[in-house]
Amino acid sequence: MSVSDESILSQIISKFGPELLQEWLNSLLTYAMKREASAERELERQCEVFLRGMQAAAANGQSQDIESRQWEDVRQLLMEISQLRARQGFSPIDTANFVFSLKQPLFSKLRVHLADRPLVLAEETWTVSTLLDKLGLFTIECYQKSREQIILRQQQELLELSTPVVQLWKNVLALPLIGTLDSARTQVVMENLLQKIVETGASIAIIDITGVPTVDTLVAQHLLKTVAAARLMGADCIISGIRPQIAQTIVHLGVNLEDVVTKATLADAFVIALQRTGSTISYSTASH
Repeated sequence: MSVSDESILSQIISKFGPELLQEWLNSLLTYAMKREASAERELERQCEVFLRGMQAAAANGQSQDIESRQWEDVRQLLMEISQLRARQGFSPIDTANFVFSLKQPLFSKLRVHLADRPLVLAEETWTVSTLLDKLGLFTIECYQKSREQIILRQQQELLELSTPVVQLWKNVLALPLIGTLDSARTQVVMENLLQKIVETGASIAIIDITGVPTVDTLVAQHLLKTVAAARLMGADCIISGIRPQIAQTIVHLGVNLEDVVTKATLADAFVIALQRTGSTISYSTASH
């Protein structure tokens, strides 16, 4: 495509700017109302910035190379829009529609501007369509990356929430585990437990696996790593919640838990912890 053809896009936006903006905005708002989109004013600002960016990039002779420096402002805008809509729960199609909905009003202005030049009109229509497709795909790519980051952050938050460390007594901590214990979660378990040991100076940590559905070799190894890490911090561990099925599985797997105190229930483990810390619980009865 020649330089003169590339400048047609810039000419269109310059000549029909306000009209083009209004038609595009009307299309977006009609679609957005069904999807609870951004406020009209914010949407209008985004459209204005986008059109200015397109006009500047096309005028500089780089209308199809969206990775060039001329398109930096437009890419930044699309990235911000994608990240915002990803956080707001919009779909990829909703997000990409910001770009794709510009096609119809832009094509109509091309037909008016190039009515007496049909060959140029055909070529420019294809060029602009290809350009908007690239920008739309870029928007989807940004959206996907944003969603992945959000999902990873939510997974991390869920891991932290699912591994609470509570102080049962002076110098006694409890870590109730519920669900599958994989490598990622084991790391969070370790970090939370060690941090709590440092904060409280606890000497006993009870790891309760009553809520862990199955214990295989990998889960057992993860438990042993956690116990070893706690010992390095000066705290002994007691594993509670050893059900008969889990005990049989551990024996069958040949996992060595001989140097780790295990109990069937959290209550039993708590009694052992109190004995080790020299604490006692006394009951008093009121006289009548």
